[in-house]
Amino acid sequence: MIRVLVVDDQPMIRAGIHAILDSQPDLSVVGEAENGRVAVERTRSLRPDVVLMDVRMPELDGLAATREILGAGGATPKVLMLTTFDIDDYVYEALRSGASGFLLKDSEPEELMRAVRVVADSEALLSPRITRRLIENFVDTQPTAPSTALNALTDREREVLRHVAMGMSNAEIAKELFIAEQTIKTHVSRILHKLKLRDRVHAVVFGYENGLVSPGRR
Repeated sequence: MIRVLVVDDQPMIRAGIHAILDSQPDLSVVGEAENGRVAVERTRSLRPDVVLMDVRMPELDGLAATREILGAGGATPKVLMLTTFDIDDYVYEALRSGASGFLLKDSEPEELMRAVRVVADSEALLSPRITRRLIENFVDTQPTAPSTALNALTDREREVLRHVAMGMSNAEIAKELFIAEQTIKTHVSRILHKLKLRDRVHAVVFGYENGLVSPGRR
């Protein structure tokens, strides 16, 4: 069972998301919050697996709340940002702060349910069309100095990371590199561990920031 906290300042949106998620046997909404401050408090008390976090809210916005939640240490939930804007600089900053992806509020119910499962599982990159556009608009395409953390990767791991940064799935990378999909999955796990990255979303951000792939090109 995936436990979810729904955070939004609009009661009707919270109620709609609550109803959609609770209709699924593997998803359970354990609480709601109307602003970022309440979200931080309820995350601590309810310990959800996933927090659906609105970006723009009173008192404490979603970006600041995400930083507080993920900076608390210990077992932290995955944060999935919700926004009405297809390009929003707050969302990119949230990804850099540790959020695991984002979703437009006008997405279909099936996409919402899939997104929650994907983020909770950490196995696949949550990459609707907007994610690539956002990264391409807000990542500096000319990094001044690649992270020294890259030195910890083998040549094969760098190659796999570059393909992950292009938004490719394990199956797609396996086909491209003529390697078993399970082997790619193992490489990805090692890459995340060596670079201390939370999930594939942050591997994408890391890849762009360190020049492994350039926006708009494969």
